[in-house]
Amino acid sequence: MIGVLLALFLAGILGLAAATGWQETAAQIARLSAVQIGGLLVLSLANYLMRALRWHVFARRLGLPVGPLQSLRHYLGGFAMSVTPGRVGELVRMRWLRRETGWSVERTAPLALVDRASDLAVMALILALAVSLAAGGMGGGLAVAVAALAVAYAATRPRLIAAAVTLAYRATGRLPRLFARARVAARSLSRFSHPPVLLAALALGFAGWLAEGFAFHLLLGWMGSDIGLWKAIGIFVFATLAGGLTGTPGGVGGAEAAMIALLSLEGVPMEVSVPATAVIRATTLWFALVLGIAAFPLAEKCSTKVPTRGRDALEDR
Repeated sequence: MIGVLLALFLAGILGLAAATGWQETAAQIARLSAVQIGGLLVLSLANYLMRALRWHVFARRLGLPVGPLQSLRHYLGGFAMSVTPGRVGELVRMRWLRRETGWSVERTAPLALVDRASDLAVMALILALAVSLAAGGMGGGLAVAVAALAVAYAATRPRLIAAAVTLAYRATGRLPRLFARARVAARSLSRFSHPPVLLAALALGFAGWLAEGFAFHLLLGWMGSDIGLWKAIGIFVFATLAGGLTGTPGGVGGAEAAMIALLSLEGVPMEVSVPATAVIRATTLWFALVLGIAAFPLAEKCSTKVPTRGRDALEDR
């Protein structure tokens, strides 16, 4: 799966590079120094660490007996599965939590849901802010921001999700135990509605995604096509959301197409937009995948045995 996606990504970028001229594309990439590439990676890493800390905040609020290093290991290890369709492979984190704490998947599932909803909410807020602060352009960005925020809100409403689960069960009349577990998971979402928790989650997510948007702004400036901070951030976030909406693993294809198209609308030539897109995707999506592959074996090894205290905690609850 990873090899196929990487091949498709490279084929698309190389095809565009060939259409715009190899020399121009190579020249733009050659302008970047090792220090600059390192800076982009550091900003991406800051995003992942901020979101891993947010994951830990949510986990502790849910009542999971995990430490910060455990949460970091789980979160980064999950990135190894980030190129699965819909990123459902990241639910491997639930398996690690079950092994290490004894908590069932239906009890930890709200953690994955609220984490994804938080990303949607934060990206929607950043996009809305970018649309309001950018001088012109970014047509349609506000509509996407509102839609993402609406989905994030709906995905964290316990009563709304429980009602949807009940309707689904009535429509099918099958798998009663599965739907019952889904209702239990939905009710657990109320634990995350505590204002300090929500504010901390939003702050961490905002800082994290803003770091990657800022990296894109720096990259465009280094390539001689500075379009302004908030336009660059808006395009990055918009393209990331657009890639997710396509449903393709990691948003491959959709995110790149949206990014290049939006940059072109801002007057950025193809010989800059194509290599800029390739570099920013390599230092965000593919860098996360590398980190995930590195952390995955450790997460698997550390979760091979459920501790006794985890089973006892489960029985007590």
